[in-house]
Amino acid sequence: MAVRRRAAVLGKPIAHSLSPVIHNAGYAAAGLTGWSYDRIECAAAELPDLVAGLGPEWAGLSVTMPGKEAALAVAAAASPVAVAVGAANTLVRRPDGSWYADNTDVGGMVEVLAGAGVRAGATVTVLGAGGTARAALAAAARLAAREVTVVARRAAAVEELRPVAHAVGVPLIGAAWADAADRCRADVVVSTVPKGVADPLAGTVAWRAGTVLFDALYDPWPTPLAAAAGAAGCRIVSGLDLLLAQAIGQFEQFTGVPAPRDAMAAALAAAR
Repeated sequence: MAVRRRAAVLGKPIAHSLSPVIHNAGYAAAGLTGWSYDRIECAAAELPDLVAGLGPEWAGLSVTMPGKEAALAVAAAASPVAVAVGAANTLVRRPDGSWYADNTDVGGMVEVLAGAGVRAGATVTVLGAGGTARAALAAAARLAAREVTVVARRAAAVEELRPVAHAVGVPLIGAAWADAADRCRADVVVSTVPKGVADPLAGTVAWRAGTVLFDALYDPWPTPLAAAAGAAGCRIVSGLDLLLAQAIGQFEQFTGVPAPRDAMAAALAAAR
């Protein structure tokens, strides 16, 4: 009988997550019988106790909003990129039972933005200042962005990101949410805010054709912001694109085998 191995995505809310579709399709395509991947509703404050109570059959956890900073805190060790951004979307069980934290959002963002044509010297605007925004700063640094503007509803949230920007080596400008529409005239706009927050911007931004908009949401899709930007001729990258890219890295860390990318992408496309 195959040894049972488990993984799951943690977050709140989590019912909409398509991560189980991607990972379970990967297990099937890779012949990993006995592996399963689920959703677990979990707020940030609940994450430490939940993780501490998991049995040895648990191989890994994907972590989405709002638990990415809490995930880093529960790990015994972490990758340099997770430490630099102060957030982890990936927890991998090590042989001694402890947890290793990583941030595959960063590599995933680099992959999807480079695929959309983003090149060195771009100006980047990030809407929001949470865990995904931290990954966006690191991705902008890897893409050699000229500068990054973070637009947040709280000035204090921008200040909390300054050590991250320093750690990854990217110039950071803070802006108030009232200026969000004007700040969306950058070469790249990355929206990391929760569902509905950026909707009012859809009718107020004077989009530049050729701007790349990456909206980290994917339910519902398209968001009003993405629909308006697409109609103006912008190149659009969705949260689904990132979901797949970051899941590839998680799958390989959880299982130790190459990810069957085509099968995972096909399953995601069928579930959209």
